Amino acid sequence: MGKHWSTILRPGAKWSGRISKGKAVRFTALEKGANVSLLLYNAADLTERYNMPDTLKGQYTSRLTKGHTLMSDNGRVLASIVEDTLDWHDTICGYTSRDLTDVKYGKTTYQELRNEWLRSGQENFAVELVRNGLSVRDIMPNVNLFSKVFCNDAGEMFFDANHCTEGAMVTLRTEMDVLLILSNTPNPLDTSKTYTSVSVQVEVFDAEPVDLETDYCANFRGENRRAFENTLEYYSLLQ
Repeated sequence: MGKHWSTILRPGAKWSGRISKGKAVRFTALEKGANVSLLLYNAADLTERYNMPDTLKGQYTSRLTKGHTLMSDNGRVLASIVEDTLDWHDTICGYTSRDLTDVKYGKTTYQELRNEWLRSGQENFAVELVRNGLSVRDIMPNVNLFSKVFCNDAGEMFFDANHCTEGAMVTLRTEMDVLLILSNTPNPLDTSKTYTSVSVQVEVFDAEPVDLETDYCANFRGENRRAFENTLEYYSLLQ
């Protein structure tokens, strides 16, 4: 796979960019305990975006791993998970807010600490959304790469602090032209009393072409196959 681009997301960093379909976006945790919060939109029509309820109910899961797709609210596939060393990525905990960050880690401000202040996912998302012609009204349920959150029989949620090891890796294959927005900030349920954000490498490669008959993600669930077919139809009509 030819590499097109790479960057290092430092602790607390944010990033956004448009990535064309047919690319492999690889995330690698450079230390243990990573969490990257992710939003995903159709780059050509920003009203179409990742839909958490359809993604989960269509694939009978509350977590994401290899084979799963990130479905849009129009029944199409924005991206698929084609590689994963962790087997669990959080879909239900959301992102950190300013208030939560202040309460858990102590109040900090940019005016006092400049680039050392502790950023929240909410603020990072807001900045990148505005940069792309959107607003805080366009924040929706996100995916937290590298994090594992599970429930017991009573419905209580638990964060696995030892889930993400150094070198852990997950790769998304873009099935549509997408706007990707990232925030390298802690999972809201992280139990650590210190601001647990570590550096994560992001790389973009060419992905192998999708053969609908044999592709693992397309055939992982019946709903996946239908979403892939909807996506192919969408692009066929644009050509």
